[in-house]
Amino acid sequence: MIWPKKLLPGATVGLVALSSPGKESRVAECIAATCMMGYKVKEADNLAEDLHGLFAGSAKARADSLHQMFADPDVDAIWCIRGGDGSSRVMQYLDYDLIRANPKPFIGYSDITNYLIGISQNCGFVTFHGPMVSSNVVDNFDEETKDSFYRTVNAEGDFEFLNPVGKGIGVLREGRASGRIIGGNLSLVSATVGTPFEIDTAGNLLFLEEVAEPVSKIEKYMMHLKNAGVLSRASGILLGQFTDITRNCDPDYGELECIAEILEDVDVPVFTGVESGHGYPMMTLPIGAEAVMDTADRSLRIKVER
Repeated sequence: MIWPKKLLPGATVGLVALSSPGKESRVAECIAATCMMGYKVKEADNLAEDLHGLFAGSAKARADSLHQMFADPDVDAIWCIRGGDGSSRVMQYLDYDLIRANPKPFIGYSDITNYLIGISQNCGFVTFHGPMVSSNVVDNFDEETKDSFYRTVNAEGDFEFLNPVGKGIGVLREGRASGRIIGGNLSLVSATVGTPFEIDTAGNLLFLEEVAEPVSKIEKYMMHLKNAGVLSRASGILLGQFTDITRNCDPDYGELECIAEILEDVDVPVFTGVESGHGYPMMTLPIGAEAVMDTADRSLRIKVER
């Protein structure tokens, strides 16, 4: 799995809306924030328009906007301004041959999970589960989020994933495992199962995060993955940020208690508290990258192949 070229100052960043659009005023802030980082900006033409119900254009139009950014030799990286809804509709239109021929950094999370998985599984290069421009950079680009982002997209060689200071990685089950990091938002990962776009966890490290769901939904998503064999095929599990989760029954029964029960007979090492997801700070994870997790020293070491 190759790493795309680094995202260095002076690069041209293509800003895209591949799920939901942004408001016009917010898009202007996104452009200004990206320029303040030292990048030039090329805008997709659907950033600030609600062209198709909830979505930033039809599924085909959103796929075409992504293809244009990958095919454009002047665009060095592609950065999603936000997530939202509707990425599942786009997957059937993605031209993986075109994308594979033009590897470049692709960055986002949340509803962007479908693209992160699809591109890394089908195109042979790493994508980045990292901050988005509107969701993070404009208002919440704290130093630890920023440092993790630059450290990951511009990695020179193998490195260790680092949580924010004072937030240690937890251990739900002991062990050591290796494989490619794959995954993202739990509800999106669950929704891939049984489709042509299903996540491939065989021998890989499955990363999961979620936001604004009740524990009852966490249970449904996780049991879907378990019953489909997705959890047992993984070599290890990385549980990320579970943000604003509501306890809609027993107040002492949260998402970790629920997940721990579901994983009782899934014999793989499990980390908790990997600080990537919808929280702040938000640390960047390279999707598709080879990595080794070891609960003995609570480390996640990532291999860089440039």
